[in-house]
Amino acid sequence: MKRILLVSKKGKSKDLLVQLLELELASQIATAHTEEDASALMETKEFDLVIINSPLEGKTGVELAIYAAEKHTAGILLAVQNKYANVIAQRVEPYGVLVVGKPIVKAFFNQAVKFAEVTTHRVLSLKEENINLHLKLEEMKIISRAKCVLIQYLSMTEAQAHKYIEKQAMDMRLSKNHVAKQILKAYEQEGFNQ
Repeated sequence: MKRILLVSKKGKSKDLLVQLLELELASQIATAHTEEDASALMETKEFDLVIINSPLEGKTGVELAIYAAEKHTAGILLAVQNKYANVIAQRVEPYGVLVVGKPIVKAFFNQAVKFAEVTTHRVLSLKEENINLHLKLEEMKIISRAKCVLIQYLSMTEAQAHKYIEKQAMDMRLSKNHVAKQILKAYEQEGFNQ
């Protein structure tokens, strides 16, 4: 089930968007009428898709779209009058916000929603990959520090330190990262006591 936030003034266009979303998607739709209400909802809940029907109460919705794109992984659609679509698109597309011209054409709207879903999935995959790479880098730093400690305290070469950590990991059935942490704990404490 998709979690959708629809930000729109009350009226016919909001009702039309709700109908389009209910017909095409098995979704849980939350609504907000102002930028402030939408921001508050986004702080407390995660959404897969945020649709902003411009204009809002005295605001264009552009700032809200940029805020949502910078702070959340949800797909962001901004519906604006066709005559403003190109100008607004130039401003928000660098943030990954999709602009949909109004009046809304059902087929185009459905394609835009699907594209936003695909984009969101891709962003989440990249975010997960980034986290994994960051963890791997931290592991490599710890192992490198442990090698430096072995070189300093046991006068090993870099290759010997590397083999030592690998052998200890294999013999004790632990990860190299875990062995490196044990080495750092043991030798760095010893170094501080001298």
